[in-house]
Amino acid sequence: MLPASGTPPVEWRVVPGFMPYEAAVAAMRTRAEAIAAGTAREAVFLVEHPPLYTAGTSADDLPGDLPFPLYRSGRGGQITYHGPGQRICYAMLDLNRRAPDLRGFVAALETWIIATLAHFDVRGERREERVGVWVARPDKRPGPNGEPAEDKIAAIGVRVRRWISLHGVALNVDPELAHFAKIAPCGVTAPHLGTTSLRDLGREVTLRQVDLALRSEFETIFGAAQEA
Repeated sequence: MLPASGTPPVEWRVVPGFMPYEAAVAAMRTRAEAIAAGTAREAVFLVEHPPLYTAGTSADDLPGDLPFPLYRSGRGGQITYHGPGQRICYAMLDLNRRAPDLRGFVAALETWIIATLAHFDVRGERREERVGVWVARPDKRPGPNGEPAEDKIAAIGVRVRRWISLHGVALNVDPELAHFAKIAPCGVTAPHLGTTSLRDLGREVTLRQVDLALRSEFETIFGAAQEA
């Protein structure tokens, strides 16, 4: 995934406070329609949500006793948790000008997060059979057949309309990991696969520090950003 040539800088917006999920979806849709119409620049919104769950287009058999609201989402993937301490990166990019390749775009998002984690001395990795970014956990019990333990640190779920991307990445900085235990995050149920965060890995990192790293690596992969 390369930066689009001859396009204005991508708008980079940090939303203060906890943004309601419905408001985030509405803002994404409005912006994506404007990008498609040529009346707005590409954008990345960085937000935090109050505690909630979202179910992607592949989600089924959803639990009915969750402690927080559950929203049906138009993104790909299954069910996941969002909440305080998690940096949500909503990316509205024009893939017509970059590369109309959904798998390539997802891989670029994974590369973005892997490079961001390296700022904090965390080695993130991708897995062909599992979307998202994973961290090896040799300190945890392996699987029943000796499979090495791994934890997901970032989930990815996207949607594309007219080749404008919506939704994006959820990076665990310091969320309440117990809330993931109420679901099968992204459909993962294997006992040796779990969920982690920067704090869980011993990194005392602020959202501001993460945002700076995200922006730096975004510019390398996708092109220059500009404040709102």
